[in-house]
Amino acid sequence: MKTIEELRQFYDTTLVKDLQVLEQKRRGLVNTFLITAGVIVAAGLAGLAIVAAMGGPAPVVFVPPVLGIVVGGIVFGMRQKDYAGDFKGRIISRLVEFIEPNLTYSPQAFVVQPDYMASKIFRHRPDRYRGDDYVCGHVGATQIQFSELHSEYKTTTTDSKGRSQTHWHTIFKGLFFIADFNKHFTCETVVLPDTAEKLFGRFGQKLQSLNTFRGQLIKLEDPEFEKLFVVYGSDQIQARYILSTSLMERITRFKTKSNRPIHLSFVGSRVYVAISYQKSLFEPKVFSTLLDFEPIQEYYDDLQLAVGIVEDLNLNRRIWTKQ
Repeated sequence: MKTIEELRQFYDTTLVKDLQVLEQKRRGLVNTFLITAGVIVAAGLAGLAIVAAMGGPAPVVFVPPVLGIVVGGIVFGMRQKDYAGDFKGRIISRLVEFIEPNLTYSPQAFVVQPDYMASKIFRHRPDRYRGDDYVCGHVGATQIQFSELHSEYKTTTTDSKGRSQTHWHTIFKGLFFIADFNKHFTCETVVLPDTAEKLFGRFGQKLQSLNTFRGQLIKLEDPEFEKLFVVYGSDQIQARYILSTSLMERITRFKTKSNRPIHLSFVGSRVYVAISYQKSLFEPKVFSTLLDFEPIQEYYDDLQLAVGIVEDLNLNRRIWTKQ
């Protein structure tokens, strides 16, 4: 892992020139927003003045402001998309290469849905599935891939007048990571945040055991790990074999380090890690300057958290051979 001093040197020698170019683009984008907003407000005020002078409502007066909002929104959206694409190509791609030269960054790609479902972490099949900021390649001997993902399912309600309304519910939003574990598992083991026991104590343990669609509840001998996670699997012995004392300690440290809800699973010959975020991770700032080291360090930290899973879980230690 690179030091903060190395990152700052990389920022000063490599990123600053591009950030200065992008800062001009950002300021132009903000000016577009302010001009559009000013025109819309002026048109709206003019419309209100005309309505007042006419002594009554005149809906046609509000057509120009509405058109201004639509046209202004389209122009701003197009320029913002172009700005974000330029930023990712110039800055995020170079940060990925700085962290690990054997990784490739594709800003518009993402982990495909069959791989997401193969993890068995989230059992609800999404009705809407999207993502971006895909990274793939090797870290040492370990093949990895990860991206931002947002999966949702929908429900439909009907009111007393027969009108239906669609509601979207988030299943997962955050970084989704996949790595080769160099061992083919004949069982499935899923590690989830232990919310039931945390909320309900011993009654929560009972609720965990009733979650039969997840498989068998696996009880382990690490009290710190058990406070944070609940484990389900299709084979008690193999689950304990996978979740060795050292791996449980590493997962516990990773949870503390990330300070976020994390889910893991071991399926086939892969380990899957889902790290929940509410924000979009690698989008550029629009209303604050780019010429500041702090946001660059934040992008770096989020990327390093994902890439660092290989070291955090010791995945390059080839203690098994695939069948």
